[in-house]
Amino acid sequence: MESFRTEIEDPIVQKDIIDLERKIALFRDGKIDDERFRSLRLARGVYGQRQEGVQMIRIKLPFGKVSSEQLLRIAKVSDEYSTGRLHITTRQDIQIHYVSLDKTPQLWAELEKDDVTLREACGNTVRNITASETAGIDVDEPFDVSPYAYAMFQFLLRNPVCQEMGRKFKISFSSSDKDTALSFIHDLGFIPKIVNGERGFKVMLGGGLGSQPNHAELLSEFIPVNQIIPTTEGVLRIFDRFGERAKRLKARMKFLIKDIGRDEFLQLVAEEKLALQHQVVEIDTTDFDAPIPEPLLIAPKVIIEDSAAFEKWKKTNVILQKQAGYVAIGIKVLLGDFYTDKARLLADLIKNYAANELRFTLRQDILIRNVKVENLEFFYQELAKFDLVSIGYDSTADVTACPGTDTCNLGIASSTGIAVELERVLTAEYPQYSNNKEITIKISGCMNACGQHNMAEIGFQGMSINSGKLVAPALQVLLGGGNLGNGAGRFSDKVIKIPSRRGPDALRFILNDFEANANGLSFLNYYDDKGEKYFYELLKPLAHLTNLTEADFIDWGNADNYVKAVGVGECAGVVIDLVATLLLEAKDKLTFAQEAFAEQKWSDAIYHAYAGFVNGSKALLLSENQKTNHQAGIIDLFDTVFVATNKIPLKTSLKELVFQINQNEPSEAFAKKYLAEAVTFFETIETFRAKDLLDEK
Repeated sequence: MESFRTEIEDPIVQKDIIDLERKIALFRDGKIDDERFRSLRLARGVYGQRQEGVQMIRIKLPFGKVSSEQLLRIAKVSDEYSTGRLHITTRQDIQIHYVSLDKTPQLWAELEKDDVTLREACGNTVRNITASETAGIDVDEPFDVSPYAYAMFQFLLRNPVCQEMGRKFKISFSSSDKDTALSFIHDLGFIPKIVNGERGFKVMLGGGLGSQPNHAELLSEFIPVNQIIPTTEGVLRIFDRFGERAKRLKARMKFLIKDIGRDEFLQLVAEEKLALQHQVVEIDTTDFDAPIPEPLLIAPKVIIEDSAAFEKWKKTNVILQKQAGYVAIGIKVLLGDFYTDKARLLADLIKNYAANELRFTLRQDILIRNVKVENLEFFYQELAKFDLVSIGYDSTADVTACPGTDTCNLGIASSTGIAVELERVLTAEYPQYSNNKEITIKISGCMNACGQHNMAEIGFQGMSINSGKLVAPALQVLLGGGNLGNGAGRFSDKVIKIPSRRGPDALRFILNDFEANANGLSFLNYYDDKGEKYFYELLKPLAHLTNLTEADFIDWGNADNYVKAVGVGECAGVVIDLVATLLLEAKDKLTFAQEAFAEQKWSDAIYHAYAGFVNGSKALLLSENQKTNHQAGIIDLFDTVFVATNKIPLKTSLKELVFQINQNEPSEAFAKKYLAEAVTFFETIETFRAKDLLDEK
């Protein structure tokens, strides 16, 4: 374990990894509670699997962009610490599975050698910032959103405002009005616009999926590019302060906006503006503006023997770029799973014959960018050697699925198994859908919608059904969702629940009916024309349970009878609020504040001190069996329980003391004053707590 201490050059990264190593040791020694440790490791990309004793590691890749060097590094780490399988997520991350917890610090250190991080890939943080995989090459884009997505990622990484929020927070950047990054389902979604010659974004606020999908509301029709980071920071501060923390299912931002209203929420954001370190943040786009570099090597000329197959592949998998003479190549990846041998091939191809970049996509695929048109035959030949030329990239035949019961604690029924079968049906029986971009098919193993099933034209959700004393795997069939573009979208209707084994027949029923009766209507228009009841009656024969066979009790991809086994989910972490733990956390926050102050990071120092106030207050309230559901409530209740009763005498109310944070500019003088007041407050509550414990004895 010692080696990474000298191998990592960045002292901030080194400290992060050493801290994870130290916390693992404390956990092993029983000095950190399991639930508290879970929260800490999740914020560092370490996620418990369904299988006991091993971890899933989520590698955070801003907008899915990787270089050859980074891809080789990920492959090396997967071979050394995992099984060699790489899984692409719907947030453009890479996940590897079956990793020993004790090896995660060294694994992380290995990744950082090529600037790849695990930080804030899971937990109650800002998750990976996604973007259209075609950003920068999209013929329809007003400008390349990639540098803005990257600047947002850099600004928020390790930012104290978003380390321990009530729940996760998701941000997307679409390349054009087609909104392929799906702004309507994000906490913040950005769509590029040019108004009077100025670059900016239409911004959507408060969207989300899960068991209660919510369409994002309009935050603004146009925010200049130098305002997007301050706007985001203001939104995050208010979410952190007022977001639900006691009831996990109500803790997403969509619920906060619904509770207090969009206008009130935005008013709170406006009031926070004074406290921001920067009122504008200019974003440097230089690294993304350079011309496409020439390939390192000249691709040899090749002759394709099966020209018909090549032409079909070109039609479904090749995208013309806005840069003349260049194309992008889409690689359809079944279930988002591929192995390190293929990763190494791709790394060599993009380094030597393209521009040393590929992007993982929101549909769990791979997009190679900046390929010269004259090199297409060569790329086809090389990709075919590793079976990477399956037709149907980004089409109906390109099914999206979360890992489901393969590795996830929350999985109820197999999403991967049914996805494989549906793709087989589409390839064998419906080849005409290999280039259909109108209908998407998405599958999730549970209601949490990691596979985005409830915003697809055709969606399936893993469930279970009872038949006498037996339980069979089932699928909820959902229809009528979709992305409408420019910030608009629709969620699908829950039409009917059927045994999982009948999922392929459900797809056949839907597509056969559509082809026979739509008469040129789009799928969504046809669905609206017929209505939910029509499709319920169409699929009703598949829902009967009186004719279940033995096979119906075996889930897709399994050999044994189905057993419903749902564990504790770790999608956003669960934190146990022990008094001693919270006091320790408060002390840690004050230490972080002092370190930030020494580095002249006034805004960070102030926010860490604020977190120290909150954690310390919460600890004492818990000791009195008092509970609150958000940070602002903690401050109010502390005044009621301790200050108003003179149990803890303060010169002013805690509310007035703490909320100086949004009434002052983040100057050196204010940071010094606020930090000193936070330290004094902590000493006061520590003294009170010590006396309280003594009295109990």
